[in-house]
Amino acid sequence: MAEEDSTPQPAKEARAGDDPPKGDFPLQKKSPKLCGSNYPLSIAFIVVNEFCERFSYYGMRAVLTLYFLSFFHWDENLSTAVYHAFSALCYFTPVIGAIMADSWLGKYKTIIYLSIVYVVGHLVKSVGAIPSLGNQAVHVVLSMVGLFLIALGTGGIKPCVSAFGGDQFEEEHTSERSKFFSIFYLSINAGSLISTFVTPVLRGDVKCFGEDCYALAFGVPAALMVLALVVFIAGSGLYRKTPPQGNVLLEVCKCIGFAIKNRLKNRSSEIPKRDHWLDWASEKYSKQLIGEVKMVTRVLFLFIPLPMFWALFDQQGSRWTLQATKMNADFGIYVLQPDQMQFLNPLLILVFIPIFDLGLYPLINMCKLNFTPIRKMATGMILAGLAFGLAAVIEVKINETDMPRLVPKESLIRVLNLAKNPVQVTIQDKDLFQQPVESFQNPAEYSKLILNGEQQSLHFTLQHQGLTLAFNYTVKEKSVYSLIVFEAEGSLSSRLITDLEAKPENGLAAARFINGLSQDVNLTIDSKRFIAVQKNYSASEYSLLERDIYNNGKCITETGEFPLELGLLDFGASYTIVITNISGGAVETWKSEDIKANNVHMAWQLPQYLLISAGEVMFSITGLAFSYSQSPASMKSVLQAGWLLTVAVGNTFVLIVAEAAPMAQWAEFVLFTVLLFAVCIIFSIMGYFYVSVDPEDLEEKEEKRDTSSRGNMIGLVTQKTKL
Repeated sequence: MAEEDSTPQPAKEARAGDDPPKGDFPLQKKSPKLCGSNYPLSIAFIVVNEFCERFSYYGMRAVLTLYFLSFFHWDENLSTAVYHAFSALCYFTPVIGAIMADSWLGKYKTIIYLSIVYVVGHLVKSVGAIPSLGNQAVHVVLSMVGLFLIALGTGGIKPCVSAFGGDQFEEEHTSERSKFFSIFYLSINAGSLISTFVTPVLRGDVKCFGEDCYALAFGVPAALMVLALVVFIAGSGLYRKTPPQGNVLLEVCKCIGFAIKNRLKNRSSEIPKRDHWLDWASEKYSKQLIGEVKMVTRVLFLFIPLPMFWALFDQQGSRWTLQATKMNADFGIYVLQPDQMQFLNPLLILVFIPIFDLGLYPLINMCKLNFTPIRKMATGMILAGLAFGLAAVIEVKINETDMPRLVPKESLIRVLNLAKNPVQVTIQDKDLFQQPVESFQNPAEYSKLILNGEQQSLHFTLQHQGLTLAFNYTVKEKSVYSLIVFEAEGSLSSRLITDLEAKPENGLAAARFINGLSQDVNLTIDSKRFIAVQKNYSASEYSLLERDIYNNGKCITETGEFPLELGLLDFGASYTIVITNISGGAVETWKSEDIKANNVHMAWQLPQYLLISAGEVMFSITGLAFSYSQSPASMKSVLQAGWLLTVAVGNTFVLIVAEAAPMAQWAEFVLFTVLLFAVCIIFSIMGYFYVSVDPEDLEEKEEKRDTSSRGNMIGLVTQKTKL
């Protein structure tokens, strides 16, 4: 997963009227070098710190959606909305961190203090995932407080760590500094890659408190963040610490605000017009700052359509993960957890960057195609849109094994004939079950019942070997039933039992047992699952089980203990298992698949991950590099803030769609595809009319323009303006 950080700039000269830097800031301190090179030893601590911090963040976030879904039992839309609210907050808070570092504490102290907040958030989050600690409300409160602190911590240090690493180099070592940022970027993706693969294993393959071990899945990232803080503090004596130098983002905002305010005050037709609306700030701000703000606003204008890309991109951890829970994850030698698929993105990023930089882009240049940065970004948008188009197609295929969605006054029913001979079933006033149901016949699809109200008493007639029997059962709307027909004490009988209305969540299998013996049984499915079923065709409740082959169970009766073999209980399937007989020292069973297993393999998500990862390389890396090239070096922090805010706005858009406009998942994927294609067209038009500039040339042009227009600034209203 690509991560963008602004390259630090040399310290600015102190301006008249500025307060002198406070605290101990040894600007000229020289750190020991690594193995006689020009690399300061201090950067080793910073790189390790970044690896551990990214491991903690991405590892925690990888399991977050399933945590909401299975631990809190929230629905998919609410889980998605909260996930993206957290992600948006993580990209709003860098502005706070940048202001703290540049205007108050300096980078070093900001990293220390906010890392402590970060650690506390992780610990609170981990404690909130312990099932035995309090009730649901306690878990939710602890988790939300923990997530807020994590968002404040990770966002706050985001603009500081890489810049602080750049501060460690002396000005003459620019090539080493550039290589440092490559290593720094590698540590980010390495931490993301390893954590998104490992933490889902800790969640799903390790069991604690009788269920998925979310406390461990959150606890390990918490431990890594503690390690990150300890490592960073350990290098304290080696760091070059620059003093706070004022936040350029605040200066830009004040300049823009003053220009707008001054223009509104001077609307008189007698006042000469100015070439640019920002020129109205010239009464208070220098021409150099105004010229730089003009350059950066041109680029920020291009940022307006960009949030839609991030709205799609960040759904890898929410909607795509939820899609993976409904797929077959068996790869033969390894069974992937659904949230593990996210590791493909950082892996593919590390693969694609050299392929694109050393292969694809040079090949395009050899073909003399003008593949400008704007066109690269538009291509990245198209690839992301195609990825969501593929996701929509896969979602449609997945839905083929889902239970039908029921509306009011509808129910579903089927017949399980456990008798020895065929049975003809009729329901009064309902045209169902035209053919007799054979003994132990695999049931057909559920039949739809249309009721005359929220519930209805139905008259059932069974014809069996010339005998006719009648039963009345009350059926409720939007429910699913199985009519069990069996022989008890020499006569035919029946029982109406309730089935699952939807697939088991998170790729689990569901199984219930019907005891056809004349004695009660106690079943052991695995070492931790015990089920008691009464005699004479009583049915147990459904039990949720991990997908596995269960051939080591036991059936305990009054007459002894017998082995129980159930075979494969597959992803997302629901089973009714009938114990029919005990013969030859073994239990005989008949297994019926109530809900079909997930038959779309998780490997089908690979193309959409390939497309969106390629799109990220072309969009994200190209976009930030292009925007930096179009503005002065002093404005990089402003562009960094603008870029991160596009990510925040994109995540905000997703949570609005998830909560305000719920729809079928495939339709939502199509909606995002169409929206991104529309935004891509708008962005392409904006890019077509955008003229690339050299910031140095533009600065010279602004200086000439300022000289020629200086005589026109007369008769301005400057009330309440301190010049």
